[in-house]
Amino acid sequence: MHSTPHRAGRGRRRPAWLALGLSVALGALGAGPAAAAPAPRCDRAPTGVQTSDYWLDFTVPAGLMPDPRFDGRPARIQVHRVQPSYANGRCRGLPTRAAVLVHGRTVPGPAAFDLRHPAPEGGELSVQKALAQAGIDTFAPSLLGYGLSTRFADGLDDPGNASLRGYDADGSCPYPEGCDRTHDPVFPLDQQGSLLMPHPLQERVAHSSDRRFARTDVWVRDIRQVIDDAVARARPTNGKVTLVGASFGAVQVGRALYAANPVLPDSSRTLSKVNRVVFLSSPFGLPTEETTPPGGFATFPLTLGGRPAEAPLPSEREAVCTGRRIPGAADRLWTQMQELDPLGSTWGGAEPGNPSGLSRTPTFSAYGWNAAVAGQLSPPTLVVHGLDDREPSSPPSNATALYDALPASMTRKVLVQVQCASHSLPQEGCTGARCTPASGIPYGGRPGEPWAGPHATLKAALIEWIGHGTFGGAPNGRFVVDESGVANPAT
Repeated sequence: MHSTPHRAGRGRRRPAWLALGLSVALGALGAGPAAAAPAPRCDRAPTGVQTSDYWLDFTVPAGLMPDPRFDGRPARIQVHRVQPSYANGRCRGLPTRAAVLVHGRTVPGPAAFDLRHPAPEGGELSVQKALAQAGIDTFAPSLLGYGLSTRFADGLDDPGNASLRGYDADGSCPYPEGCDRTHDPVFPLDQQGSLLMPHPLQERVAHSSDRRFARTDVWVRDIRQVIDDAVARARPTNGKVTLVGASFGAVQVGRALYAANPVLPDSSRTLSKVNRVVFLSSPFGLPTEETTPPGGFATFPLTLGGRPAEAPLPSEREAVCTGRRIPGAADRLWTQMQELDPLGSTWGGAEPGNPSGLSRTPTFSAYGWNAAVAGQLSPPTLVVHGLDDREPSSPPSNATALYDALPASMTRKVLVQVQCASHSLPQEGCTGARCTPASGIPYGGRPGEPWAGPHATLKAALIEWIGHGTFGGAPNGRFVVDESGVANPAT
């Protein structure tokens, strides 16, 4: 375990999204020469943040993973924690809040939620630091098979478990090392031939595991363990955390809250420790339970990828959404992903002795998130989605379908759709004339200051939802954040 304290520097400009609660903190501490009072005995607002990484050990339950060779094996999950720190001690009586942030299909938790890249308006793009500076303790795990969590020597650590060439049309396999099939194009065939020669393979080889690595419930188990641990460490005032799922992490979160889960049935214990939920850029409409697709599941556990491409928009939208791509953010994301994959960083590349680096992710079957599951949720729910999201699994229509599927009796549910925001919403900004609205104040900003972009709106929305269960003061409703960052009720 390691920890890194970070103190807020004096005179440093605070990001606009920290406006929430800032005036209260300044009033309590005093400001300016006229308020020259004795040093406070405690702090009502954080003076910095502290970062740490630790691991949660467990034993793989029998029958949970698709390949039984992993049954009963020891494993561990990496958890990246960013928490508020108080130079003079935290004042008693302040509420303690915590959140568990669940990553998506390709980017591990510490890179997805603690992106160490400067935000153009000041501060960093990091979601976790923003929440910690607002007094929220955050926990971002890398689920099994991701980041520095267990991947297994005969699982994702074996380059021979990347995909082989496909079967012939008649179902035969003409290759001595074997053939593969896949159930989803995001798990492509013949990555051994296209990506792994000469690093680290010189020829295609047979698999040591010939099944998909995980199913959704594998990660539901992980999430439950992280929730229990976060409650024990953070000790939130009400004994509960806010659960945030981004992209395919939203599928895992939805399944984790499914009361009728037949694989891991003790959902009531999880529900008792979750006070609110957030679904960000969520896929939706998957089957309720695992079903075998025509032709079967993928016959290999490992999928490889390179530096993620920046989410593209049609040319007419790129012209409108000026400054959406923050220079250097995608490079920083890839750097952090490679730091979390020291083995994969030595793979790939066509030049001998000069690997390009690859990211390693599991193949899996996805299920458990649809209208039937959403319709039985009970925690207050915030749905956030970019209206310019072009990810095939996460079109903007998913957000409306998800919101409409939530129980009509739910007293707190909010839909927020953001213009000029793609699937990369947490790392997107704004520049130019569009960022200064003709009227209104950008959500999460300050009067007279331009909109910092979708990343700032997301942080402000999370802070308000975790702290108060509202968006713009409203516990219910549909809202659209326009190209200038102003939030209005949807018509």
